[in-house]
Amino acid sequence: MTYFNATLIASSLTAALASPLVYAHESCNVDLSAGFKINANSIEFLEDNKEKHSLYKITNGKELYVDNDKVALSDQQKSLVKQYDAKIRELVPQVKSVAIDGVDLAVEGVNLAFNGLLGEGNVVAADLTKELNLIREQVATNLTIDNGIYVGVDGLESEELLGKDFDQRIESVVEKAVLNSMGSILMAMGQQMIAGDGAEQSFETRMESFGETIEHEMESRAEKVEEKAQALCINIAKLDALEEKLKAGIKPLANTNVFTVTIGQDDDKHASSM
Repeated sequence: MTYFNATLIASSLTAALASPLVYAHESCNVDLSAGFKINANSIEFLEDNKEKHSLYKITNGKELYVDNDKVALSDQQKSLVKQYDAKIRELVPQVKSVAIDGVDLAVEGVNLAFNGLLGEGNVVAADLTKELNLIREQVATNLTIDNGIYVGVDGLESEELLGKDFDQRIESVVEKAVLNSMGSILMAMGQQMIAGDGAEQSFETRMESFGETIEHEMESRAEKVEEKAQALCINIAKLDALEEKLKAGIKPLANTNVFTVTIGQDDDKHASSM
């Protein structure tokens, strides 16, 4: 058995599972020029540097501070600030839902893949499912406004929660489990070869087909997650539009621009997400 066969399985699985959040037909690119912290009482926007200087802050859903100075607001301006605060807070459970659905989709893919390769009740799928469920629990427990959330320009900045790249964390878990369980996998592969014609080239072809099958199955199961991800993108775009109204209606915010959202066709390629 060659090392090529071992790495082929790992690459086939991670290619199928690495991006469970979006198999979208539209790309959604969300660019942040500043980070922001959300808790029960405030939303604060911070410069993207070591000092994390406060650009502006909304407290109690209606009070605005720019450069730590309170801004006197008209009733109309207060209404804009209140809408903006509420819109950002509405996004948190949506992000949480998409993230949890993404983990659930990865769990489905893991069981589909390893049950097909090693049979029902195999240790590899059980161990991987356990690791992925730990990630799910972390998301469900920690991604809440009550616990406080910090979003940097590269995404959620909490290694204990999602890390800077949620997809890469899931991919890393899959790769680690595959490598740690390679003995069991190679044994199963050997048994399949013995049961077949023993031709390694034929087996490698089956492994390539196996990877393609898993990817197809994952895509077909990802539609609901895709719909949620696209709905989330649309809501972030609405937030971007509301930010423009905020800038136009409140002079001290005229030169700020935290959110920039672009949506376009992606030609059936994997799309980018928040």
